[in-house]
Amino acid sequence: MLTPNPAALSPAELRARADAASAHLPGLILSAERLAAMVAPGAHGLRRAGPGEDFWQYRPAHPGDTARSIDWRRSARSDAQYVRDREAQTAQSIGLWVSAGQGMGYGGGADRPTKGHRAQVLALALAMVLLRGGEKVGLLGQPARAGRVQADRIAEAFAMAATAADDSDAPTPDLLRPNRRLVILSDFLTDPAWVQALLARAGALGVRGVLMQVLDPDEENFPYSGAVVFRSLSGRVRHDSRDAAGLRQAYLTRLAERRDWLRAQADGAGWHFGHHSTDHAPAVALGWLYRVLGG
Repeated sequence: MLTPNPAALSPAELRARADAASAHLPGLILSAERLAAMVAPGAHGLRRAGPGEDFWQYRPAHPGDTARSIDWRRSARSDAQYVRDREAQTAQSIGLWVSAGQGMGYGGGADRPTKGHRAQVLALALAMVLLRGGEKVGLLGQPARAGRVQADRIAEAFAMAATAADDSDAPTPDLLRPNRRLVILSDFLTDPAWVQALLARAGALGVRGVLMQVLDPDEENFPYSGAVVFRSLSGRVRHDSRDAAGLRQAYLTRLAERRDWLRAQADGAGWHFGHHSTDHAPAVALGWLYRVLGG
C-alpha cells in the first residue's frame, strides 16, 4: 500500500489531509465494528498437542505420563490406558494488505460501496476479531501488535493511505516475515504476475495466507449492451465497443479463467483463495476469512 511522504507536504496540506482522513474515519470504524460483532473471536489452535483448552486427540499412555493425565473413562473401554491430549494454542501474527490501486475505487451504483472501501472494512473488521481473540495484527510492512488500540492504528492508516498512480498495485515480497499469516485483498483484474512472485517468497519463509478477490457486481455479471466506452479509472486503458453484449461471454470466460488461475496458485502454495461481491453480505466473507485463518 502506498503512503504519503510527509516531508513532501506543506503544513497546510498535511492539515487538510488529516481533516479529510478524520472525516472518513468514524464511518470506517463503525462499519467494521458492526461487522466484527457478527463473528465470535477465539484463540486459534496449532493442530498439535500442547497447552490449551480444546480437545485434540486420544493417544496411548507412554512411560512418564502421570496418573492424572490418564483419561480413565476412555481407558475403561479397552485394555490399554489412554491420555486425552489438548490442542496447543498461541497467538498468531497476521499481516493485512489492501490494494490501493485506482481500480479499487470503482463502485457500479450509488447504493454500493467501492471495492476499496469494502476491502478496507473487511480487513479492519477481521483485525478487530483477531485482536479480540488475542492475535497480533498489523498492515504488511508494519509491526504486528495486540490490543484494541492496534485496530485504531490500522483504521487511521487506511484513512490516510494514498491512491496508487496506476489501476492496480502489488505488495512487496521483501516485506514478508517468516512464519506469519498474510491476508491480501485486491480485485486481481490487472496483470497478476506479482502473485507468483509473492507466493514464491512466502513459501520460502513459511508464510501462509489468503487471497481475497473483491469485485463490484457489474464486474461479476457484465450487464452491458449497445455502444459502451470502457475506461479504467486511471484513464490508461480504454476500449470502445459498439456491441457490449457481444463481449459478455468472452469476458465471463476470462474472469473464470483468472479465478481458476488464482485458486491454483493459492492451492499450490498452501494458501486459500476466495472472492466477494460488494452486493453480498460482508459478514459471509468475514466469517470465511476468520475460519480459514484459524484452520
